[in-house]
Amino acid sequence: MKSRMMRLIGKTIVSVLLCSCLTGILFLASCKSKTSSEQTTEQLQKLVSSPEFNGDSAFQFVKKQVEFGARVPNTAAHKACGDYLVSTFKKFGLEVTEQNFTPETYDGKKLNARNIIASFNPKASKRILLTSHWDSRPFSDQDSVSKLTPVLAANDGASGVGVLLEIARVLSSSGNKLNLGVDIILFDAEDWGNSEKASDKFGGFCLGSQYWAANKHLPNYTAYFGVLLDMVGAKGATFPQEGYSVSMADGVVRTIWSIASQLGYSNYFIDKAGPSITDDHIPVNETAKIPMIDIIHIKQNDPERTFFDQWHTAHDDLENIDPKTLKAVGQTLIQVLYQESETVL
Repeated sequence: MKSRMMRLIGKTIVSVLLCSCLTGILFLASCKSKTSSEQTTEQLQKLVSSPEFNGDSAFQFVKKQVEFGARVPNTAAHKACGDYLVSTFKKFGLEVTEQNFTPETYDGKKLNARNIIASFNPKASKRILLTSHWDSRPFSDQDSVSKLTPVLAANDGASGVGVLLEIARVLSSSGNKLNLGVDIILFDAEDWGNSEKASDKFGGFCLGSQYWAANKHLPNYTAYFGVLLDMVGAKGATFPQEGYSVSMADGVVRTIWSIASQLGYSNYFIDKAGPSITDDHIPVNETAKIPMIDIIHIKQNDPERTFFDQWHTAHDDLENIDPKTLKAVGQTLIQVLYQESETVL
């Protein structure tokens, strides 16, 4: 009887202990879950109020560039479009610097090139650098038929410039106060390269950004960080996190992709690692010592193509440009600028 009672008491104690342990485990799990949730919330930035980026307006800026024809250096279309870009920035009240230079291409041609630098709030000490290239490729080497035709470059060039022109227009609008400076650089002579024939590390590409990085428009110029736009206007574009951007400026990548997600653009800004692409952000990082990332259209799960279908073909035209894509990129950058503006004392 005593032995049976002891067994019953023992079972009761064990049951109580088990219940207590289980309750404790559930409580700890609950606390851990709550803490994790709270940490996730803390990691998300509270989005400040920012002005509207107009995707249709950006599209018109792309269209205007394309109407000049292919903007290949040493052509009349290139000269006329460059003049238009300079006058448009000036119309928006930005301070413009034209940086003329004469690079030599991998195949021995001398180019009459110019980088176009437009500065908003030029006296501000904290500065953000936004860039794209504005020239067109002189041949459609990826085209199955028209390999010698210059590329119209609606996406590979004009789309990034269109976004930056619209940002300049938004910043210049009365009432849109920003407590920092923004420098927009349109690099020239980016797309006259050949990775198979050129002997330099850039494959003959990125001549304008290499020149600017070694010869800044202001001797002691620096920026808090920079963003390069390349091929940012195609329908259904995807922007995974480009490899060099992650290795050279991971914090900038995480901030921008997080803001894009909060704005509802995670279908464009893919939270996945992408390949490393040699582009204009490399000399800015390595030579100018400014952390810069690349927002660039890279196809997902397509072993045949890295970039959009019309890349370096005669079909890179206005038909493939979507104002919704321009809006996603432009609104994200506007929000980034205004988030950074809040941190200026």
